[in-house]
Amino acid sequence: MTASAYWPDRATHTRVWSLAWPMMLSNITVPLLGLIDTAVIGHLPEPHHLGAVAVGSMIFSILYWAFGFLRMGTTGMVAQASGRDDGERIRTLLGQSLILGAGIGLLILLLRTPLTTLALQLMDPEPAVLASAVEYTAIRAFGAPAVLCNFALLGWFVGNQNTRVALILLTSTNLLNMLLDLLFVFGFGMAADGVALATVCAEYFSLLLGLWFCRRLLGHIPGVWAWQQLHRLGDYRELISVNRYLFVRTLLLLMTFAFFTAQGAQQGTSILSANAVLLNFLLLISNALDGFAHATEALTGKALGQKRKQGFYQVLICATLWSAVSALLLTLVFWLGGQPIIQLLTDIPEVREEAARYLPWIILLPLIGTWSFLLDGIFIGTTQVKAMQDTMLISVLLVFAPVWWLSQPLGNHGLWLAFLSLFAARGLTGAWVFWRLDRRNAWFTPG
Repeated sequence: MTASAYWPDRATHTRVWSLAWPMMLSNITVPLLGLIDTAVIGHLPEPHHLGAVAVGSMIFSILYWAFGFLRMGTTGMVAQASGRDDGERIRTLLGQSLILGAGIGLLILLLRTPLTTLALQLMDPEPAVLASAVEYTAIRAFGAPAVLCNFALLGWFVGNQNTRVALILLTSTNLLNMLLDLLFVFGFGMAADGVALATVCAEYFSLLLGLWFCRRLLGHIPGVWAWQQLHRLGDYRELISVNRYLFVRTLLLLMTFAFFTAQGAQQGTSILSANAVLLNFLLLISNALDGFAHATEALTGKALGQKRKQGFYQVLICATLWSAVSALLLTLVFWLGGQPIIQLLTDIPEVREEAARYLPWIILLPLIGTWSFLLDGIFIGTTQVKAMQDTMLISVLLVFAPVWWLSQPLGNHGLWLAFLSLFAARGLTGAWVFWRLDRRNAWFTPG
């Protein structure tokens, strides 16, 4: 088959966009929620509330997204089962992922006090920030079971190429969260604790809505439940085997985010709060570009299940083209509109000034980071998840850590330099691994 046969046709562009645009819109609501949290708290007179939300939300990002394999691993395996038209396996993966999510979430809830106490000690924020962060974390912990079950549901919907349900789930949930933010903070006079309570309420609403959609979708998927595979530990072996690599990879990434926040906190509340504002921009960028990564996960996984090599490469080329275009557009958006957005998010002069000073790093981020996001989508869809772990290990230990150490005299600029170096390293090492796997045709021998 000639190389031109792998060039995406109109149908491939349509398939990629039909899956990508709902995920792009729904993913954008996640950082938009963070922006609303920041805007609501940022307009309170005391800056320590904004710092508390930044520290507290980072703690729960680590606790929750360390188990992000419940979303990622489920997507790749369900997509491949969908390609094989294996309805029984699709049901089994749903049940197993929900059971794992609920169990891990209940464990986090039981251990909430020692976990959050240790995390706050490691981050070592200023006393005023610490007091408010303790209130925030005490409330947020109660959402753990719902959050991790929601990960499993989202992964299952994406694996079934049903991203529109994910759009409805995330959009409606985050809109509710935003409304509750305003009600609790401005209506009831709460602060960081109000933001936490709003988030927990929205998380359980998302779980109930997701289960309702799940029941409806199962009615259209042939097959039966293999109930015995849900209560035998041995039947979880494949799911756990895939997800152990994703666990290590995600934990490394989130530890890097936590380290970034902690280093900002040590430079003072103004730097901590400014970095919190800019990290919301980062989340907006990554979640928007992840739309194409999610489409890649679902479509490459299905092509793998169907053993369609031509369709596999058509999806890869199509997603790469649109990821590059989207990265250029996002760079333009933050170049032209970054400072006005900062001014909308906070009235605190020193936070505005610091955020504007470090905005150029965010302007560069889409062009540097898009390749790592896309490659993650390829590796998830093909369940080549060990590659994700290995590239993250190399990027954190051999690039991020040395760059941060050497650039400490640059202060917060050095911290941002190390952060962008991490994304660059992930893209380069991922591309090298992709080339090695492609030479061995490893995509069709998943491991």
